[in-house]
Amino acid sequence: MTEHVIEIQNLSRRFGKKQALSEVNLSVPEGCVFGLVGENGAGKTTMLKHVLGFLKPQQGVVRVFGLDPVADPPGVLGRIGHLSENRDLPTWMSIRELFEFTRAFYPKWDPVYAEELRNMFELTLNQKVPTLSRGQKARAGLLLALAHRPPLLVLDEPSSGLDPVVRKDILDAIIRTVVDEGRTVLFSSHLLDEVQRVSDQIAILDQGRILLASPLDQVLVSHYQLTVSFPEPQPYFPQLTGALTWSGSGREWKIVCNGQKKELEAELEAMHCEILEQGAPTLEEIFVARMKSVERSSAN
Repeated sequence: MTEHVIEIQNLSRRFGKKQALSEVNLSVPEGCVFGLVGENGAGKTTMLKHVLGFLKPQQGVVRVFGLDPVADPPGVLGRIGHLSENRDLPTWMSIRELFEFTRAFYPKWDPVYAEELRNMFELTLNQKVPTLSRGQKARAGLLLALAHRPPLLVLDEPSSGLDPVVRKDILDAIIRTVVDEGRTVLFSSHLLDEVQRVSDQIAILDQGRILLASPLDQVLVSHYQLTVSFPEPQPYFPQLTGALTWSGSGREWKIVCNGQKKELEAELEAMHCEILEQGAPTLEEIFVARMKSVERSSAN
């Protein structure tokens, strides 16, 4: 196994006139939970399809376990557990039949572990797939992805549309599979609080480009939030070093910033501006600030 389970270099993809991915570079280390975040249409699912070998790169290179997933599907897919956002399960099967059908494709299927997961997810062997709720389908799909103990899990919006209890089940299963066995997880999600809860590293995609890719703790430490008070009401927020986004009016404003804290504090002091409060923004607040900063730059 390579040091990085997934290596993506200069990956680009177009669908007609739409640029879905543009010169993407990304490395996913072994044994980590890697969260891929971005707005709808940012390119998350397209990237995952390249990792799975469902799409061939128009430009660039994708390697999984050092292999080309398009040229060697058995060598790659046999070592991946995959849960799609659509939860595609054969509608004519029961849970029991689904187990037996899927087991035939994976020599390393662990029936004891599968049964343990079935009990944890509260699924009944005689249940028919068409009768399953959305949450039950998500649990069943995750069970199938986990039961052959793959070294890599690729999950596309695993919590999408699910109630909090089911989301917790899925997150707990993700955490457990990494902690217990040191597997690697690559997952996309728009639920930033959950990404922050389970991820070791993250990447933010914006319009097919990597806006930020870093260990999560570094992302959180490098951003900070200030509430400031100016001596006089401000008609608009002044341009300040490191300020990504701001909200407020008059004298009091809240700022989300990235790095360069000493320079920013010096600028505020020169303006006789008082710092009322300092804090750490959440990943969701950082994501929103980054998106607004990009929008503002594009408008200019």
